Amino acid sequence: MPFDAPPGLDRAPGNRGLEALTALPDGRILAITEEMPASGDPGRPEARSTYAAWIGRPGAWRAIGWRPAPGHLATDAAALPDGGALVLERFFSLFGGITARITRVSAAALADPAAGTILEGEELIRLDGVLPPENYEGIAATRHAGRTLVAVISDDNENALQRTLLLLFELR
Repeated sequence: MPFDAPPGLDRAPGNRGLEALTALPDGRILAITEEMPASGDPGRPEARSTYAAWIGRPGAWRAIGWRPAPGHLATDAAALPDGGALVLERFFSLFGGITARITRVSAAALADPAAGTILEGEELIRLDGVLPPENYEGIAATRHAGRTLVAVISDDNENALQRTLLLLFELR
């Protein structure tokens, strides 16, 4: 069912708009842009930038911000059964390669953030080194048999040098 986008999203630069989106257990939506600077952030590449994000419902959006790790961008989000969320972040540079990380935002941080709040996730795992470096773009979480399972998927971009991988983790 279509619904009204968060106010201001229409000002997102081309291909830098909404990237991470998840419905929280209470029905609110967490939406994070890929590279749209948050209000008041000059978006300097050398700085640890903060990107526009919103939480709420159509007609009741609250503008917040997302601060990823330096050089990283949010690529997806997944709600957790406890009201928290996971945010998948990716880093790419020609010389540094591709890495990703999964962060957790607590239910308390998402419960009632004031407008302008800057959210950051606690790093749970870095997807580099032991795990195959790829273009991780999707994350999902579900409860099954008393366990919280997290799936992460990469996108091969129709590039012979990349693969589409599906990783499955248990969140403890």
